[in-house]
Amino acid sequence: MSKNKEGLRYPSIDELLKNIESKYKLAYAAAMRAKIIRDKHDTSIEPKCEKPLSIALEEIMAGKVDIDFEK
Repeated sequence: MSKNKEGLRYPSIDELLKNIESKYKLAYAAAMRAKIIRDKHDTSIEPKCEKPLSIALEEIMAGKVDIDFEK
């Protein structure tokens, strides 16, 4: 399978906001998950992208990231 080289055009922000209601929470969740992916080389999906942030966004879109935001 070829990797997506389009960067942050995939997955789309509209699709991602269906899983996390705020773009600020989305940015936070993606950054935290990307750091784990980068440090531990661990992912819960077969990614289409190469970069840790893009992989984190793919995982969020797939519903594989569970993050609890304090209210």
